[in-house]
Amino acid sequence: MHILDQLKERGFIAQVTFEEDLYKAMEKEPMTFYLGVDPTADSLHVGHFIPILMSAHLQRAGHRPVILCGGGTAMVGDPSGKTELRRMMTQETIADNVRAIQNQLSRFLDFGEGKAVMVNNADWLLKLNYVEFLRDIGALFSVNHMLAAECYKKRLEAGLTFLEFNYMLMQSYDFLQLFKTHGCRLQIGGDDQWSNILAGADLIRRKEREDAFALTCRLIMTADGKKMGKTEKGALWLDPARTSPYEFYQYWRNVQDADVGRFLSLLTFLPMDEVRRLGALRDSAINEAKQVLAFEITRMIHGEEEAQKAQDAAQALFGAGGGMESVPTFAVDAATLAQDNRLTTLLALCGLCASRGEARKMVQSGAVLVGEEKAEDIERRLSPGEIGAEGLLLRKGKKNYCRLVLR
Repeated sequence: MHILDQLKERGFIAQVTFEEDLYKAMEKEPMTFYLGVDPTADSLHVGHFIPILMSAHLQRAGHRPVILCGGGTAMVGDPSGKTELRRMMTQETIADNVRAIQNQLSRFLDFGEGKAVMVNNADWLLKLNYVEFLRDIGALFSVNHMLAAECYKKRLEAGLTFLEFNYMLMQSYDFLQLFKTHGCRLQIGGDDQWSNILAGADLIRRKEREDAFALTCRLIMTADGKKMGKTEKGALWLDPARTSPYEFYQYWRNVQDADVGRFLSLLTFLPMDEVRRLGALRDSAINEAKQVLAFEITRMIHGEEEAQKAQDAAQALFGAGGGMESVPTFAVDAATLAQDNRLTTLLALCGLCASRGEARKMVQSGAVLVGEEKAEDIERRLSPGEIGAEGLLLRKGKKNYCRLVLR
């Protein structure tokens, strides 16, 4: 099966230009393609996951990825889907973020000799002569056409800065630069990047009189149309210091039944026959599919050992066996307890609640359990003896646990 047909079968493809020509070009010889990632944080999050996995599928089919870390474009900020101007970052912060992202991407793509390559558009964008850039590139862009682009619509309502208005030109220039230096003819990305990707492909066709293509993938949405990737603590990060492997596992373990088959198709490399079998399960049997989904994604991000620990922790907490040693744990010493042993303080310290204020609200609403007992007193205190040698399990709501232990 052609790789584009495989991607369609798995539900990746949203939009594509010159589809028939792209099929023929990819059959003729390996296609060099690029995916851009703006280093606005020191970790990728689940919103980046779909285009990264599409890149992995394309590489496995023999095509060559160029991963562009936007050290230059991050100095401007992508206005796509934003109602406010992005926070400006220093070059030093951006450089640190680029290094962290490179390490994460190596889990999904082969960066061996002759395989995937990583580039940083700061290497050419920060050296541009502005007047020459306007004459060479800017003259080929219509302001009327740009203002109609989806990526600028939300920002137009709040007030689009001229700084942001340059973003499409810069991203298009990236595509042109990679065409010249790496023979790149295809850019991929999330469907929210369609206008920018299309502009880059059009620039190559107009300036170089060569074929160039745009391919976007669907954003991760739930069955009821909501964006995936948000937890109670914010974004679902790939960095274990930001989102623990257990939290990551539990997120996917608890997705809606209607989303399981689609996410198995998009977010794992399981054969489609197995995806269809698991996706067809109903009622209580769907739990098997959810466990496979959570384990496979966690294994891909955090490795086999961490995925197994997360699964063991979930089984221990939800009555299917497994050791409590894998349950998320927070160690507290006697000195800390002597200073402040209030339950609300400990809920905030261990991370179950974002603050003592939230902890008070959770206790008042009856959403906190200490062991098997519902906490009702916001002034409840925990002694070292109550925590005990094996630790004390704290729970917020139905799915959030932490084992408090003495050190």
